[in-house]
Amino acid sequence: MRISVSSDMDAPVAQALVTELRTRGHDVITHGALSPGDDPQWAVCSEKAARDIQAGTADQAVVCCWTGTGASIAANKVPGVRAALCTDAYTADGARRWNDANVLALSLRLTSEPLLTEILDAWFAGEPSQDATDRENVARVNGPQA
Repeated sequence: MRISVSSDMDAPVAQALVTELRTRGHDVITHGALSPGDDPQWAVCSEKAARDIQAGTADQAVVCCWTGTGASIAANKVPGVRAALCTDAYTADGARRWNDANVLALSLRLTSEPLLTEILDAWFAGEPSQDATDRENVARVNGPQA
């Protein structure tokens, strides 16, 4: 799977994220502080990662900033993106299951490396629900399709 990753800081957990994704066999595209010469502002790099999904050059994305909130807001501005700020494995599983989230937002402040592993395990194990109500809700947040 191709995964776009952005971070506004070259923090240890952001580096661990890239390493862990590659260890799991994913092709990683980096933005922001993880890509020398890129604009590291959270609003800029998070949008770039989300646009990779919109363009079809990435299947999913992980966006990071100090709290994860700004990164998730910036990513959610891109049509077709459903970013979820996840601070634990249960939330990551639910985001994939009930929201069919395609962008994982993480806090660089709150996410330790062991917690990162748990969140990624849940994220990648989670399958989008096929329940009609869940699909209807996802369609509603996606908005009208052109």
